[in-house]
Amino acid sequence: MDMELGAVQERFADIVWAHEPIASGDLVKLCQEQLHWKKPTTYTVLRKLCEKGLLQNVDGVVSSLISREDFYSSKSEKIVEDSFQGSLPAFIAAFISRKELTAQEADEIQKMIDAFKKEG
Repeated sequence: MDMELGAVQERFADIVWAHEPIASGDLVKLCQEQLHWKKPTTYTVLRKLCEKGLLQNVDGVVSSLISREDFYSSKSEKIVEDSFQGSLPAFIAAFISRKELTAQEADEIQKMIDAFKKEG
């Protein structure tokens, strides 16, 4: 999946994910409150994200075709591929060099690694 979205489109998708399924009229109201958009802007962005296959608008009810988790997982994979030549260890090293892990975060990561080793 190659789902390139701008920051504004991601914020819009996050609104849909948080409220789906949502009537398109209610989505217009939320976008007016949260993004200060007029109705045509909401419908233009909605149409673009429907064309990309991320969202759908069926009989005035908007919902996602791709879960928030799947979208952000794919986006993370693309960052690792594009910026770290596919090396997850290089990505993690770069990430923790700028942000110190808490003991709890380190434990959670270790549990993931241990579970992966048991499965593999």
